[in-house]
Amino acid sequence: MNQFPDKSKLELPVAIIGSGPVGLAAAAHLVAVGESFVLFEAGNEVGSSISQWAHVRLFSPWEYNIDKAARKLLDSHGWSAPNNSENPTGLEMIDKYFKPFAALPEIKPFIQLNSKVVAISRKGLNKVKTNGRDDLPFIIHIEKNGERHSIESKAVIDASGTWTNPNPILSEGVWTSDEQLLNKQIFYGIPDVLEEHKARYSNKKVLVVGSGHSAINTLLELGELKSEKPETDITWVLRKSNVEDVYGGKEQDQLAARGELGIRIQRLVESGNIKVITPFHIQAFKQKENKIQVFGTRHGELLQIDDIDEIVSNTGSRTDFTFLREVRVIADPSLESTLELAPLIDPNVHSCGTVRPHGEKELRQPEKDFYIVGSKSYGRAPTFLMATGYEQVRSIVAAIVGDYEAAERVELELPETGVCSTKNSSCCVSEKIELKMIKMEEASSCCSPVTQQVTSKTTCCN
Repeated sequence: MNQFPDKSKLELPVAIIGSGPVGLAAAAHLVAVGESFVLFEAGNEVGSSISQWAHVRLFSPWEYNIDKAARKLLDSHGWSAPNNSENPTGLEMIDKYFKPFAALPEIKPFIQLNSKVVAISRKGLNKVKTNGRDDLPFIIHIEKNGERHSIESKAVIDASGTWTNPNPILSEGVWTSDEQLLNKQIFYGIPDVLEEHKARYSNKKVLVVGSGHSAINTLLELGELKSEKPETDITWVLRKSNVEDVYGGKEQDQLAARGELGIRIQRLVESGNIKVITPFHIQAFKQKENKIQVFGTRHGELLQIDDIDEIVSNTGSRTDFTFLREVRVIADPSLESTLELAPLIDPNVHSCGTVRPHGEKELRQPEKDFYIVGSKSYGRAPTFLMATGYEQVRSIVAAIVGDYEAAERVELELPETGVCSTKNSSCCVSEKIELKMIKMEEASSCCSPVTQQVTSKTTCCN
């Protein structure tokens, strides 16, 4: 039987995977409680995934984008904080927040860049073995500069996100050779239409696939490009029954910039400058003389879209479990989210962008001291706010150091989207949920009225 002295394990660091906003927040909370850590980032800078959409302006202001523990640590070093009410771009998040934080003496020595985690296991045990498992440290296997390394840790916080693992375009969710062969004409993500990728899309016939905020950002920039390059042809396909479902809460959204996205995309659609086809389910592609033919169904009838020059895929991302093969992880079978979160975020049931606050209790895995957090904890669910991830890691760090009272508290305040629906009519709560210092068990129902500040409007908790 494998043995490992408890004292040695206690002295090991906590391993954090990913240096996005939630991974960095985890580091801040660990520093705050005097716990050692090591953070692994596959890219060559902190926030490397966000750098891929650096030109995009967030719909949430700085107020919701800076973790409280990180802010406190930055302030102690004389940080010049951005204006709470302004909405940053991805680049501003990196330059004004991530990089200054990562440069702090409490943080910098413990960040390993260009370090891709390729596997995680328990020391000396594979996934099957149970006896003594919880007492053993984790072994983190890393590839750095072409070489393989490993390090031991007492706990793991997986904040690696989903951005680098996009969904395929086909409605069945399966990668096909035809789609992979067209990779030079398909952009997965949010292209910089007005700057870096301007020549790529100018006066081209562009197909945008998807219905989330990424698609809206892409379409709005293509609309601006069309005003300058009028031969630019824009077609938008989505699977929703009605395009109006995408517009969101508009003026009712408590995040003004998020509501403004809905107002602007509605205006663009009604202008006739983009063609909308919905519901449309893509089934196949075919390349013909450097053009793309797209085949699909609409209301059960076959439909073909011809002569496409470029496709922008904004169909979301999916979780990467490949490097978690030797740890015991349970995910929801449909969303691939952390199991306990699925009923709160399932888009088949809920339509809101905000979710009841949750923490360590909901994020536990069968593998003791292993947690999936941030957007990865949501799996394929479409909407995630950074502030939700900050609350997740605050609670988890409290549990790791044995402060279970703090782990069970809810310390989060989120704005509502202004548009909510649910198939469970009994699950309705106030327009603004303000949950502070409330025990998790007191909020374990959909949203307990005892924990709310009630206003005149009611919507659903998610």
